[in-house]
This record gives sequence, C-alpha cells and structure tokens, in this order.
Amino acid sequence: MHIDIISCVPNLLASPLEHSILKRAQDKGLLKVVVHDLREFGIGNYRQIDDYQYGGGAGMVLMPEPLSQMIEKLKQEREYDEVIYLAPDGELLTQGLANKLSLSENLMFICGHYKGIDERIRDLYVTQEISIGDYVLSGGELAALVLVDSLGRLIPGVLNDESSALTDSFQDDLLAPPVYTRPADFKGSKVPDVLLSGHDKKIEDWRFDQAVQRTKERRPDLLNDSE
Repeated sequence: MHIDIISCVPNLLASPLEHSILKRAQDKGLLKVVVHDLREFGIGNYRQIDDYQYGGGAGMVLMPEPLSQMIEKLKQEREYDEVIYLAPDGELLTQGLANKLSLSENLMFICGHYKGIDERIRDLYVTQEISIGDYVLSGGELAALVLVDSLGRLIPGVLNDESSALTDSFQDDLLAPPVYTRPADFKGSKVPDVLLSGHDKKIEDWRFDQAVQRTKERRPDLLNDSE
C-alpha cells in the first residue's frame, strides 16, 4: 500500500511513522507513507498557503491553488483508489471502514489546518471524507496518523501473528475480552482457570462470552447496530 499525505506541518507526522508497527511495515516494503509539505507549492516569496475566509470570521483557510497544484502533481504519478480529506464532518472511522480501505493500493490523505480547506478542493478532488471522532483537532495530521495506523496493521504480513488483528475490538461488532499474562497470581488476583486449562474450545467460548458481556456493559450500541 502506498499513502501520500499532504500537510502544512509535515514534521508533526515524522516520529510515529519511524517507530513500532508502522516502521516495520515500511521496512518490510508492505507500506510506503510519503509526507508532502504543502508549502512546496506556496504562493510568493513567503510560500503563502492560507488566507482569510470570505465573509469574515476568525480563522484562516488553506488556499485552493497550492492544494490543487500538489494534488495534480501526485495524481500524475499514480492513480488513487481514494483521495481522503480528514475532517470533523466526515464519515466516522470504524473498523469496518478501515477493513475496506486496507484493501486499497494507493491512497491520498489531505490534512486540513486552521479552519480547514477551501470548499472547492473538496468538491473537485476529494472522494471520501473521514472523521476520527466528534471533536475538533488543530489539524488533520493526528487524524491521518490514526488512519494510517488502523490501515497499516491490517495489511497481511505486517503483524507477526496475522490472527491478532482479527480478534481486535470491533472486528465482530464486539469489544475484545479481558487479556492476562504472567504471573498467574498478581497481588492475590488470579488468572481465570479456563485460560490455564489448555482446552481451546472452552477458552474460545469463554472469550466470546466475555466479549459479549463487556460490549453489553460498555458499548450496547454496537450490539444494536449489528442486529
């Protein structure tokens, strides 16, 4: 999978892409993430990329010209499955959406900043808009990283044990069950006997029951949505 990210503050994206699962995915050649500095196409000597919004009001807006030029340049290099704008009014990111997007070959992410991007860029180029939650961030960079991470771990070969991703929360509209590791007795609190039994079917049943119970208690809306 190839992901191009357009950002006006590219340094915000550097560290997370250079560590842990995302780094391993790139080292294996399974994922390539390229961050592009929007100021490369900034206007004038000061590389201007934002301006006041028409109609007045607080907050600057990313101008259409720099974004359009960068998008056009990238589209000349490859064909994209989706051009995604990270926006608070976009479709809510879910595990199902992540599963679908993880099958893509080429994706472009546009990170807004300040009050966002000129609406004409959304109309002309954006094919999908995604939100990571009902709150506002200073820019789309952190949301882009969340999306990259959620997609990258689903690519076959990225995780050491590919079945791990299939048992994560939300994969079956259920939260993940409790997990335990050594020691078996920690400050008087013991690991459930069934997990020490070595009986695969009983363990599987216990985990499913726990997942259902936890989902009922914490996210009953997930069960209602799956009905």
